[in-house]
Amino acid sequence: MPGSSTADTLAEVFEGQRARLHAVAHRMLGSHADAEDVVQEAWLRLSRQDAPAIGNLPGWLTTVVGRISLDVLRTRRSRPQASYDDGWPELAVRADDGAGPEDGAALADALGAGLLVVLASLRPDERLAFVLHDLFAVPFAEIARILGRSAAAAKMLGSRARAKVQAAQPPAAAAGPGQRQVVDAFLAASRDGDFAGLLRVLDPQVRLTVDTADGQVVALGATRVASGARTGADAAGRGRAVQVLVRVPVAGGVPDGTAGPVWLPGFLAWRPDGSPLTLAAFAVADGRITAIRMVTDPALLASLELPAPV
Repeated sequence: MPGSSTADTLAEVFEGQRARLHAVAHRMLGSHADAEDVVQEAWLRLSRQDAPAIGNLPGWLTTVVGRISLDVLRTRRSRPQASYDDGWPELAVRADDGAGPEDGAALADALGAGLLVVLASLRPDERLAFVLHDLFAVPFAEIARILGRSAAAAKMLGSRARAKVQAAQPPAAAAGPGQRQVVDAFLAASRDGDFAGLLRVLDPQVRLTVDTADGQVVALGATRVASGARTGADAAGRGRAVQVLVRVPVAGGVPDGTAGPVWLPGFLAWRPDGSPLTLAAFAVADGRITAIRMVTDPALLASLELPAPV
């Protein structure tokens, strides 16, 4: 165990790396809690090492965090219940400013938290290769050592993962202006208590799914959904337009043939104290809303990276 002053120095250096290590683990695992556990385990492993013998401490820590995260991902694959397969456990939300994802490495920045949803479809080794190389500039030679493969194999995994990420870009129409206009009409009718207006923009078979603190609630049919929308009219006036990245297929709404994650037009509302109140995503087809996915659960809202209130 290092001496007191050495341990203090080591702790200081580690704290300087903590945010970056957490970012690596979070991109790998899609969970802030899991990322924090991985970072803590990396610290425990470092504290048992002969620190002066480590030539490149940031590189060593990145390698350790990568290996631990890879183990967690492999464990998840053997336990399906720990995956993203229910389509809504972690969402991505961005302000609806008309910007679309970019190509290549810039795509990762544009997707932001949404990249976590895209990465969930990758194999653990592909995910590690893409995250470490494309997002954190770790050389493929080092990635190869983490994976126990050749540098050429690691590079191939990264290339394959990059192609999948780029292919997951949604079509421009996924949250296009036409769909946004339909959602805006829905929100305006909600604010005005316009029942007939709500029925005009809702598909007769529309499905509303709400994640509440007490569980999931489902409402079917335009009449029921419109009735509920009128009761939430006040919330519809205190928020901003957003886009919500969801995995597909999402029950009751994403058009057939859509492959991969897709951005849907949405709305985010806040309480007067600035805490998030409601997040909603809307699937629109043929000028009508066919499905609405809504979150009111404070714990789930708190777990998401959300745009700032306006």
